[in-house]
Amino acid sequence: MDIYKADKTRIEAASKAFDLYRQFYGQPTNLNASAEFLSERFEKKDSRFFIALSSDGEPLGFIQLYPSFSSVAMKKMWYLNDLFVVVSARGKGVASALLDHVKTYAKENDSFSLKLATAVDNVAAKALYEKHGYSKVTAFDHYVLRTDTV
Repeated sequence: MDIYKADKTRIEAASKAFDLYRQFYGQPTNLNASAEFLSERFEKKDSRFFIALSSDGEPLGFIQLYPSFSSVAMKKMWYLNDLFVVVSARGKGVASALLDHVKTYAKENDSFSLKLATAVDNVAAKALYEKHGYSKVTAFDHYVLRTDTV
């Protein structure tokens, strides 16, 4: 397994993995829309998409970060928005390798933190994140306003 920062040269593998991720969350398959969405991210450089590929070039999983800033620390931070491993590669260390990769990336880029959210009942993910040094934030209540419904 190798992990690459995806760009337009790896759009086919990235789109395939991203489409599977969206299907996992109940969305209909749409490979073209997935490719368009990721192409826009790569072109605008408004996310970092790291993809794990097998020795034969098949996608094993990916992790996507979105940039933000900590005003108090006056440093860049990253939202770990997406982490996905294809079913056939689960339990083989892909998620851990991706998490290690972005931790190194964040450190090398003098980032303040990596933040993420996961479902309250996603016990396996919480255990994985905690194993990798993430700690649960209890000091803040988080809110969301869905602008597509107001």
